[in-house]
Amino acid sequence: MPVVSTPYPPGTPCWVDLMAPDPQAAIDFYKDLFGWQGERGPEEFGGYAMMTLNGKPVAGIGPAMSMDGNPPPPTVWTTYLSTDDADATASKVSANGGKLLFPVMDVGTVGRMFPAVDPTGAVFGVWQPVDFGGAEIVNEHGAVIWNELNTSDVKAAAAFYKAALGIELAPMPEMPEYNGLLVQGKTVGGAQGLGNYPPGTPSHWATYFAVDDADSVVDAAVRAGSSLLAPAADTPVGRIAGLKDPQGAVFLVIKPQPPEAG
Repeated sequence: MPVVSTPYPPGTPCWVDLMAPDPQAAIDFYKDLFGWQGERGPEEFGGYAMMTLNGKPVAGIGPAMSMDGNPPPPTVWTTYLSTDDADATASKVSANGGKLLFPVMDVGTVGRMFPAVDPTGAVFGVWQPVDFGGAEIVNEHGAVIWNELNTSDVKAAAAFYKAALGIELAPMPEMPEYNGLLVQGKTVGGAQGLGNYPPGTPSHWATYFAVDDADSVVDAAVRAGSSLLAPAADTPVGRIAGLKDPQGAVFLVIKPQPPEAG
């Protein structure tokens, strides 16, 4: 079991969550699909549900709420990048062409956070841990295995994430058209342009969940009301499919290629 027991280095994707119009329906859908446990949380935190796998947190689901009279946010999975100083990171985000969607806020005693949009239009979150560091299980069935920036301007995104969060973008040797996200020399995610997406697709962060059988998970998701965006297909890194859940949130599933022997 890939258990995370040490802090996420600053700049590393550490958490994902979903803000849904009907959070209970989302909780039920993902519990059935991935075997998660969890229930609506305390009202003081807006009913935010900490979803777990084998008793350890893997993702969050909460209600999509309007802020200051604005429309509710879109139903999307949001990737959070770790930081050891949310206020300093917020200043760097603003100074390098990003925009805070609301100011840094305390989340009880568990941490500090803010959502932001990068200069190419991709929304992400920043998380400073206090009592909670992020996902404690990764890279196994039902858990996050990959976070990917899909951007209209790779060069601009590379400059922004390096300046604001210390993340490097570098071509991956086995796929030179694809960039790895590097933190302290370690690949922690990926980045690419929007060439594989339909025209008009905005910049965004994508969340991949590991599964033991991509085809059976796709079948289950579709039976539960999801839309199939990209049928399961074999790639150099595994069998991947793209889905839109019943409330419109896009996510991907991957049965990763087994590691080479030796």
